[in-house]
Amino acid sequence: MDTDRISQQAGPETRAGRPGPDGRAGSPGRAITAGLRVTGAGLLIAAAAIHLDLYLTGYRSIPVIGGLFLLQVIAGFLAGVTVLITGSRLAAAAGAVFALATLGGYLLSVWAGLFGFKEVRTTAGIAAGVIEVAAFAALAALASRPRPSGRPSRPRVPPGPAAAWLDKGAPGAAAATGGVSAVALVLLGVAVAGAGGQPGAGPSRAGPRATAVLKTTTINGATVLTNGKGLTLYWFAPDTPARSNCTGACAQYWPPLTGRPAAGPGVTGTLGTITRPDGAKQATYDGHPLYTYIADTAPGQAHGNNLNLNGGLWHEVTVPG
Repeated sequence: MDTDRISQQAGPETRAGRPGPDGRAGSPGRAITAGLRVTGAGLLIAAAAIHLDLYLTGYRSIPVIGGLFLLQVIAGFLAGVTVLITGSRLAAAAGAVFALATLGGYLLSVWAGLFGFKEVRTTAGIAAGVIEVAAFAALAALASRPRPSGRPSRPRVPPGPAAAWLDKGAPGAAAATGGVSAVALVLLGVAVAGAGGQPGAGPSRAGPRATAVLKTTTINGATVLTNGKGLTLYWFAPDTPARSNCTGACAQYWPPLTGRPAAGPGVTGTLGTITRPDGAKQATYDGHPLYTYIADTAPGQAHGNNLNLNGGLWHEVTVPG
């Protein structure tokens, strides 16, 4: 009887500490699963928050891309919340695929462009890319993780080779997840290294003798100032005649027109330059530092007109006719 009492007392502790059929202890296994669940969901939500900020500060006015950005933000928040609430393998797998697909869209827009828009390199974009890789790794690990108790899959998981593979501990899943994550990081690094400003916006650092030719065009009945390639030029309300207040990430979305301005046919007004914080010479028109906008991808577009972004209002530069 003493032996039976000892066995009964030791039984629960032995069951808690003994590894299951998959070689994992019950409690530590549940803790790891919970950690992956919270981490993966949190990373998805963090990436969605970054994309929301990008949408509000510049992308919402870009045709097609703006709508896709908003859809991506909504899907990211929903995927993160679903993983956090349910913790299901299916939700984790869907979240992992979503994170990888979002990263793929970013890489494609950097390399080749999407719907006529080519991405520029920004700190927020790079951060979102790294977070998406981390989210994929955490969620893929969660989706392929064996049940901590070692029990077979619940009836709601469709039977078949996939369920059997998961019940066996998903052999090879960790290596595959690590390999895909490493490749994704390498591709992100290559894409970021080769990304630059918007084509046609001009070099970021024009020498003192570089010339920025100014032209005019008609948009919606107004005579508008353009750069040499016909892209609409804008002025930023917070600027002063001697200082640009659009720097850093702002200048990625609103590339400054650099170089010494030269008036083309029909251009009247006072031309000049200011020195930007990085030492580049920025062209001015009637005391307004000049910029293009990344959403304008062809002549005749003025998607940035009257937008309140990056700390102030933006207006197309009109020329008296």
